[in-house]
Amino acid sequence: MARGEFDDLPGKGKPLDLTAYFDTPEDLRLAFSLLKGAGVLPAEVEILQEIAALKEKAGSATDRAEIAGLNRQIQNLQLKFNTSLDRLRKQRR
Repeated sequence: MARGEFDDLPGKGKPLDLTAYFDTPEDLRLAFSLLKGAGVLPAEVEILQEIAALKEKAGSATDRAEIAGLNRQIQNLQLKFNTSLDRLRKQRR
């Protein structure tokens, strides 16, 4: 600290927001914290980001065939996401 190595950290001078940490199930907190620190996203988050990108693309598309194809991709990813969530819930029981 005396050398100033901690002076330019993100969020300096702001309170820590630990809401997401405590909203995460206790048995997953450490793993998710490590993944977040390493810049790795859980597969479910990546799927949600991909769905959001496809929805945005579908919203600006004008060709009906393209929109239909994007909607199929969205449905497939939504199914993959739901299946993954179900698997995680069953593992936690």
